[in-house]
Amino acid sequence: MKNYFKENKIDYIDYKDIDTLKKFLTPHARIQSKKRSSAPSKSQRSLAIAIKRARFMGLLPYVSR
Repeated sequence: MKNYFKENKIDYIDYKDIDTLKKFLTPHARIQSKKRSSAPSKSQRSLAIAIKRARFMGLLPYVSR
């Protein structure tokens, strides 16, 4: 996975796009590291913000059991 967002022509990482955000979470609902997600720094930062917003809105879990 080179740059998922550039390959799929995603300019803005939206917090409402749950399916895309779930790809960058571990099974325990943690955000994947930059090394594992292979996203560039700019995309990784906006991805983290989108995941945190989705968690706050109740769209994603904070923890998974």
